Amino acid sequence: MGDIKVYLDKGKEFHGDICPGIVIGTRIALAGLRELGMDPDQHNRDLIVYVEIDRCMADAVQAVTGITMGHRTLKYKDYGKFAATFLDLSSGKAVRISATDNPREKPDEGNPNMEGVVQKLIHAPESELLIIEEVDVDIREHDVPGFPKYKVYCEECGDKVLDRREVIVNGQTLCKACAEGPYYQKVSK
Repeated sequence: MGDIKVYLDKGKEFHGDICPGIVIGTRIALAGLRELGMDPDQHNRDLIVYVEIDRCMADAVQAVTGITMGHRTLKYKDYGKFAATFLDLSSGKAVRISATDNPREKPDEGNPNMEGVVQKLIHAPESELLIIEEVDVDIREHDVPGFPKYKVYCEECGDKVLDRREVIVNGQTLCKACAEGPYYQKVSK
């Protein structure tokens, strides 16, 4: 593994700048890969990562590891936590890396300069910044990368639903939008 600056630059290129979330995400990604014995400079085809927040940290993890939603190697769990779980499909080994609630993450009072916070996070000892825990991940057959193995059609709207994401309500096969209510409203023309 090379200098952290190389990986921070990957995060910056992907995200647009280097902020505290990019630093934490980069450190989480590097620690996760290290714990699984994976090289961040290589394509790790057996790597799946679950990110637990949709903020800067997730961009850094994606940029450093190369995982993507489109390849089904990036999984999003809406927990609102600065944490990610790294799973090696070939060995089954998994590790969850989370950020501590560390005062280094906050700007100094009277100094809102984020560059100081970024530098503190870059140089903070890993033990003060991250919690590393070995975990078990039960990954379902329909969540692994590859072509969809199963599809159904929603009996309400007719949309195709892949990978066992359908919901059965009163014996009817529905998509989640029809079963739970959509996040969108169709506009009549």
